[in-house]
Amino acid sequence: MRDVDDTVHADHGRPLRIPRSRGALGGLAVLLLGLWGALIPFIGPYFDFAFTPDDPWVWTSARGWLQVLPGVAAIIGGLLMLASRNRLVASFGAWLAAAAGLWFVIGPTLADTLKIGDVGEPVATSDLKRALLQLAYFYGLGALILFFAATSLGRLSVRSARDIAFARREVDTRAAAEVDSRRRVADAPGPVEPASRADATPGPRPDKPGLYRS
Repeated sequence: MRDVDDTVHADHGRPLRIPRSRGALGGLAVLLLGLWGALIPFIGPYFDFAFTPDDPWVWTSARGWLQVLPGVAAIIGGLLMLASRNRLVASFGAWLAAAAGLWFVIGPTLADTLKIGDVGEPVATSDLKRALLQLAYFYGLGALILFFAATSLGRLSVRSARDIAFARREVDTRAAAEVDSRRRVADAPGPVEPASRADATPGPRPDKPGLYRS
């Protein structure tokens, strides 16, 4: 049987195949947070929880650059982390999510410098609600995405005993399938050989005596 290292190693000996559960928790969290970040500027006004303009489903360039773009990036990153069984693909999703979280945090500060639009003002009558809006829309949201992306990257960068056991199960399963396939081929009946020409030629028929000489 081939060794696991010959089958699943790549890039300094790290296996590419990982259990899908390795990035499931972080991927799901990033996915949900990305959905929140991309949709809240459009549905927040329904609940009196918004930045100006406080009308639902109003598109502005600032919302596109500062909320929809990083939200979609976080959604894609979360899906890759959640669904992929390849270490490189899941790691790429985590890095994409980390970039989205970072942009949620620093984007509002750089909006004027980059001239990508005005983020608006929190629709709030108290300092507490103003702080909650800023955290829920940008800073706290970005920090949470960064946290889950970073923890997932840490888990994906470590080759655990569970990864080795997972890789060995895959190799053993493939080896067992190969052995079973070979056994079926060996046990299958061989082709029937055609009869020889002499055996296939019919002999003289006794009911026609005129064909024989005494």
